[in-house]
Amino acid sequence: MKNQYFGDVNDYQKYGLLRTLIYGGQYKIGVCWMLTADDGRTDGKFTSFLNQPQVWRKYDPQLFDLLYKSVVSDRSRNVALAQNTNMLPGAEFYSELLTDSRNHRTKYFNEMKEKFSNCRLIFFDPDNGIEIKSAAKGRRNSAKYVYWDELNETYEAGHSILLYQHFRREERTSFVERTIMKFQAHLNPHKIYWFRTSQVVYFLCLQERDVDILAARVGSVAKQWDGKIQVG
Repeated sequence: MKNQYFGDVNDYQKYGLLRTLIYGGQYKIGVCWMLTADDGRTDGKFTSFLNQPQVWRKYDPQLFDLLYKSVVSDRSRNVALAQNTNMLPGAEFYSELLTDSRNHRTKYFNEMKEKFSNCRLIFFDPDNGIEIKSAAKGRRNSAKYVYWDELNETYEAGHSILLYQHFRREERTSFVERTIMKFQAHLNPHKIYWFRTSQVVYFLCLQERDVDILAARVGSVAKQWDGKIQVG
């Protein structure tokens, strides 16, 4: 996640998904931004939806209005808005900046695990998603990814996991299916759901204790965001 992305259409759908899952704060989550430094690129410029309230506002009016005020009215793009408002009720946040340094990364995840020890679900929001072979941990651009060992340690510690994943340059249905198989091989979660938008996919890996609680919320995502977020 970069602050320069804040409030774009992907963020609207992302926060909408989280808000539906946590159900007004009744379900305790930790948000690990995996925040990286802004780079001046044009990513995150997709904010024109905020000028189309007749199309977009109905999915989550309160969230839409918060993002409109920040991005359009105040010209402010910073994840602090999500932390300092009631955008994600009851959530805990870890907002330290993540770098490519392997030593810093170890410290980062140790602190994150301690902060979120009482959270049932941890959401990881890396720039790109799950690790790739060309960006080994500690190498250039590694801060843009979360690694399988980190996801495995989080799941083994008893947390359910929600993960942001940008689509790669391959057929999307096959990519989702292949990634689910990798989750099964690495984490062996009790239940996996996916949430697809036009540009990204989220994977939800549930502990057994959370299946009954969140199954209904997953159905609510499909209903509330019909046409914008596909659920499987």
